[in-house]
Amino acid sequence: MSQSDRGLRRLAAGTLLVAFDGLSAPGWVLRELEGGLGGVTLFGFNVGDPAQLGELTAALRAAGDPVISLDEEGGDVTRLAYHVGSPYPGNAALGAVDDVDLTAQVYRAIGSELAAAGINLDMAPDADVNTAEDNPVIGTRAFGADPALVARHTVAAVRGLQSMGVAACVKHFPGHGATTVDSHLAIPVVDVPLDVLRARELAPFLAAVEAGTKSIMTAHVAVPALTGDTPATMSPAALTGLLRGELGYDGVVVTDALDMQAITDSVGLAGGAVASLVAGTDLLCLGPKPGYDEIQKIIAAIVDAVTDGVLSEARLEESAARVAALRAWAGSRPDAVPELTRVGLDAARRAVRLDGAPAPLSEDPLVVEVDTPPTIAVGDVPWGVSPWLPRGEVVRVKPAEARPDDLLERATGRSLVVVVKDAHRYADSRELVSALVTGRPDAIVIEMGLPVWRPGSAAYIATYGAARANAQAAMELLTA
Repeated sequence: MSQSDRGLRRLAAGTLLVAFDGLSAPGWVLRELEGGLGGVTLFGFNVGDPAQLGELTAALRAAGDPVISLDEEGGDVTRLAYHVGSPYPGNAALGAVDDVDLTAQVYRAIGSELAAAGINLDMAPDADVNTAEDNPVIGTRAFGADPALVARHTVAAVRGLQSMGVAACVKHFPGHGATTVDSHLAIPVVDVPLDVLRARELAPFLAAVEAGTKSIMTAHVAVPALTGDTPATMSPAALTGLLRGELGYDGVVVTDALDMQAITDSVGLAGGAVASLVAGTDLLCLGPKPGYDEIQKIIAAIVDAVTDGVLSEARLEESAARVAALRAWAGSRPDAVPELTRVGLDAARRAVRLDGAPAPLSEDPLVVEVDTPPTIAVGDVPWGVSPWLPRGEVVRVKPAEARPDDLLERATGRSLVVVVKDAHRYADSRELVSALVTGRPDAIVIEMGLPVWRPGSAAYIATYGAARANAQAAMELLTA
């Protein structure tokens, strides 16, 4: 391979953020980092404890100069606390409080943990305006449904993270909040006129650009008025025309995971990689399934696209310069230590809402947790209230299989607490909760998703998220 060929391959590899299974980096990842690989994205299965994570990121840095990223939104989407639940409430809770200083403090605390662990890019905050109540992928990840509220809290989150030397990645451009399809599974469509898009979806992104966010993540969402049938991730009109041109953004543009079905079922991994680079992205995010062989095919496809004139080498050099600037900015920050703070729990306590007057809990209450399937973005993160109710009986039931009469009989002579998540999205959850409340009008219902649907219970608690901090705040209302 000639020197020019090696240089082109290095440019192509420099656009990739790869992933892998396990608590340590495979040899091929370390070798590719030496060869110029852009970096890695870590998931919950890569994180054990702080010492292990620090060793992992140190090994990655020793092999090259990588971008090391993960999704740490707080709330339901956590990687640092994937096995126990986040100590920070998510965006919906912060939006319910609507204190931008608090949002900045929460994200500063998150940033301190990330920086201490060797992470230099956080795939957060979520800047989507969640106008679709039945949104299957955003929900409590959004600050709310009002563009102005979402914009001011997005800015606060960016400033909080970046004050700790961790680059923010505002997502999902140009907006995933008005969708009812999960882009992990298919291509969602935001079918609105451009003036609506500018006033609603784009307001938080423009605010983030003006606040100096270091990166922005694309959405695999089609906007017919802007992108036609093409997802924004692969649309020059969305990324070069709108984001770079109209909004004036010149930072790093990161794709959402290219191995999501919205991309793989349409153009494939390699095709999506090339098309997104042509459209204007700089870093291509990949999940853990594409292994070494698939990564080599993607790099080869990018090189071939340059050779064939589909993609210019100057476009790759432009991306390399932007990513290098991000690394230099993160590398110039002083070493951080985690900020030992109660800001997460304090925020969750301020967010929780109680409607009604619950009777004091009996000594041995029955708590029925209505099982809710996890979304792909959240993963199988623990949730529920059992850690804060040591003397109660907690049962987790699948709503379609539960027998309300049996549960009501078990609750005879003691308090009944029903815990549910996003009941408005699941008819069988609503049916079960309604049956329990009909049989026990004195029941207490705790909603740990968005409080859209409410049964006629004696008391109703809304937590605006299912993080560990949210659960603790809710139970404090009942056990204090």
